[in-house]
Amino acid sequence: METLLQGLRAVAEPTRLRILGLCAHGELTVSDLVQILGQSQPRVSRHLRLLVDAGLLERNQEGNWAWYRLATRGAAADLARIVADLIPDRDPLLTLDLERFERVKTARAEHAAEYFRRNAGDWDRVRAMHVDGGAIDAALRTLLLESEVKDLLDIGTGTGSVLQLVGGDIGAAIGIDSSREMLQVARANLNRAGLGNCQVRQADMYQLPFQAGSFDAVTLHMVLHFAEEPARVLAEAARVLRPGGRIVVVDFARHAMTALAEEHRHRWLGFPDAEIEGWFAAAGLSARPPVRLEGTPLTVCLWSAIRPANDRESAPARAARGRAR
Repeated sequence: METLLQGLRAVAEPTRLRILGLCAHGELTVSDLVQILGQSQPRVSRHLRLLVDAGLLERNQEGNWAWYRLATRGAAADLARIVADLIPDRDPLLTLDLERFERVKTARAEHAAEYFRRNAGDWDRVRAMHVDGGAIDAALRTLLLESEVKDLLDIGTGTGSVLQLVGGDIGAAIGIDSSREMLQVARANLNRAGLGNCQVRQADMYQLPFQAGSFDAVTLHMVLHFAEEPARVLAEAARVLRPGGRIVVVDFARHAMTALAEEHRHRWLGFPDAEIEGWFAAAGLSARPPVRLEGTPLTVCLWSAIRPANDRESAPARAARGRAR
């Protein structure tokens, strides 16, 4: 009852109702809302704080920036969605808000596209060395969607390609990346695709900001070869998996293309099956047979594993127990 009353009190104010309606259409920063609403930064920040405290909005910090969106979890999330759906579509003020929101998104997309144009050459050169991306996408969809996915985590999401690939077939998804520039590209892509069930945020893959057992699927698409400590990344991914959940790693098989380390900052020249499977086992995961897609000269592998359905022990606890032995 108290949660409901707090939520109703928080939203029972014209500007906060407008903010709730805007955040139902996508993530926004304080600066975005100042521009759209035509109000001062302190006033907008106060409204946002009240909405977050009531559980109606979620706040995700990225460096000096904070992004706000409609709550997806928690006791007040259903109330937030119900209120947002009740906002009249043809209210003149809210219509103007949405028109300004579209201009903000357009400017954001143009900025993201410019960043991508400046940096796309490196990705294109690497892609030309391995199997066609369509084959990789098809194999990933097959592994990932063989059973229902309610909550997906994509680690190192980059431009949000995995979220775009499966976003229409799953319940909800979060992509994390350390690069704010890449997240701008990802947000623009998700907005363009209309994938409101997907979001991205800045986070460290070694210290994921999620509770244990938060996701029933985790993906790492061309990420692990950049990691200094791949075993730690996989252990952390295993920690946030629910019992019965699965992980899919897409990366290169072991190769000798040293130019990738010298020119593209690859930390590892691919991985042998035994190494990935050993890391899976250390994290308490049961490896499945890998899928190999032969390319010239690079071969792409899809390694997958499942957290046993009866496994209730976290990866850090398992690692600590192993060290004690």
